[in-house]
Amino acid sequence: MQRKNSILRHNHKNGMALIMAIAVIVIIATIMALSMSLTTQTTKRTNDLYLYEESTLLAKSAAEYALLRIAQDGPCTHTNNLNFTQDTIYDINISLRYIYTNPSPCTAAQTYTTVTTPEQNGSILIDVAVSVTDPTVTTEPIRYFRRTLQKL
Repeated sequence: MQRKNSILRHNHKNGMALIMAIAVIVIIATIMALSMSLTTQTTKRTNDLYLYEESTLLAKSAAEYALLRIAQDGPCTHTNNLNFTQDTIYDINISLRYIYTNPSPCTAAQTYTTVTTPEQNGSILIDVAVSVTDPTVTTEPIRYFRRTLQKL
C-alpha cells in the first residue's frame, strides 16, 4: 500500500486563502482610514468656512451699526473705537476716523485727514475687524478686516 502525500497540497491551498484574506482586510482597513481622515478634514473645513462667512456678514453689520450710532448721537461724539462681542465667539472692533474741512468739529485724535473742498467735507473712515476668540470652536485663527469710506 502506497501512502499519498495529499496533506501538504491541501494545506498549501488553505495557506493561500489565509494570505488573500489578510490582504483584503489590510486593503479595506486602509480605505476606511483614508475615508475617516477625509471626513474629519471636510468637517473642519466646513466649520471654518461657516465661521469666516459669518465674520464677513458681522463686519458688514458692524459698519452699518457704526453709521447708526453716528446718526443717533452725532459725529465726533464717540471715541475712536467701538468694541463688543457677539455670541461670546466673535470679537468685533470698530475704528472711526472722520474727514472734515479745517476747522474740524472733531479733535485731532478723531480726525483722519482734513480736506479743502466742501464736497469732500463730512466723511468717515470705518475700519472693522472681526476675529474668532473662542479656541474651542476652531483650530485656526479666523480674522476678517473691512475698511469702508462713508459719506455722513
